[in-house]
Amino acid sequence: MTTHHAPGPLDAPSRPAQSAHAGPGEPDPVRSLAGPGAAGAGRSGPGSTGGTAAHSAAGTGGDSPAPGSAGPGAASPPGGDPVKALMHRHRELCARAVDPLEIAAALEAHGMTDRTAARFRHRDVFSLAEEMYARVPRHTSDRSAPPASAHAVPEPVAGPAAGAGPSRLLTLVLLPALPGALCAGLLAGLAQAPPGRARTLAVMAGVLAVLSAVQLCLRHGPLRSPRPAGVAVRLATLWLLGYAVLGDGLLAAAVRGGPDRLWPVDTATALGLSLGMWPAVLCARLFTGGARRRLARSRGLGEFAAATRPLLLASLTCYLAALAGLLALAAALLGASPALAGAGALGALLLLARLLLVHGHRATPTVALATAAGVELAALCSVLASRLPGCDFLAVPAETLIEVCGAEAVPTLACAVAAFALLVRAVPALSRASAHTDPGTR
Repeated sequence: MTTHHAPGPLDAPSRPAQSAHAGPGEPDPVRSLAGPGAAGAGRSGPGSTGGTAAHSAAGTGGDSPAPGSAGPGAASPPGGDPVKALMHRHRELCARAVDPLEIAAALEAHGMTDRTAARFRHRDVFSLAEEMYARVPRHTSDRSAPPASAHAVPEPVAGPAAGAGPSRLLTLVLLPALPGALCAGLLAGLAQAPPGRARTLAVMAGVLAVLSAVQLCLRHGPLRSPRPAGVAVRLATLWLLGYAVLGDGLLAAAVRGGPDRLWPVDTATALGLSLGMWPAVLCARLFTGGARRRLARSRGLGEFAAATRPLLLASLTCYLAALAGLLALAAALLGASPALAGAGALGALLLLARLLLVHGHRATPTVALATAAGVELAALCSVLASRLPGCDFLAVPAETLIEVCGAEAVPTLACAVAAFALLVRAVPALSRASAHTDPGTR
């Protein structure tokens, strides 16, 4: 929707700041943040200065917008003060904020940068948020409200994991251990069950039980997303997990001209990935909790980002180390060779995709998971399609890769490239303060 307003200093094309933030056909960040009255509010009367002390002193009076104010005075922002115009636009956020960083994170989520904050006469986003927070009148008579110096922050997105007592025990210990326990019980039962229809039904029931346990872990605790994952994410995840267990044997048999019988199933990878749900939940909790503690202590968005990036990399490294140990343990128990490369790349891909989903990013994980699944499907289909007359060339890339590195190279390459692309995206995205605020402020 296009907003018409009277031209003012912010609209002047001759100002250098205008070309620095908005090119031809691009929306002005100041107008989108400050609302329809930003142009009129940007006019500075004679004698106005670039400091904020006078604005803070003048903004503590009765002309500051009250939460939920309505009527003729709320229809247009106050003139002569760009910060007041911005506060009018975000009056509900300023009224309920318990810390300046909460306002700074919300402004950052709306596209505000330090260069844009300079047009509001501030050196960075955090100093602008501090003034907005200071200029909102607080009811000091309410002793139940936390003081501003407490640096309180909203509850994390994965709320159940932040609780205490039985909730913490359930979401951090019992639920994450359930998929591994069910998978171990299924494999132990299959080792004793005779072949037949009952064995097939038991396998189907066991797989459904393990998948249901994984779904419970994703609905509660640190891996819970504020919005359900899309159909594409679910289908791609199921394919990647199924290929990790069945795909290598099927692809190797297809290259040899089969399959003419049941190909081998990688039960060690299935058990290792199921057991890996526990370290995934703990590492996600480590990252989310550590990021929110840093959000409470930081005095600026740059400081918070610099402290959060190594925390994300450390959490991912801890998860990969734990997953490698569990895969090796599962292979030793089942007498198989561990598929550390393929399963490790898949685990990193799934954890990064889930962290991005948990913190409000949907497009990038969907594309990464779908691309990895598509590469695996294309490799398998190319080998099968090469059996058609005149289509031998279709299998050349997959057969060459398998001859050199083995069938495990296909999922390893697909998942590793997708995981690296997600890591490049996740490092800046998850180090933003707006990714760790309450969903209502994003």
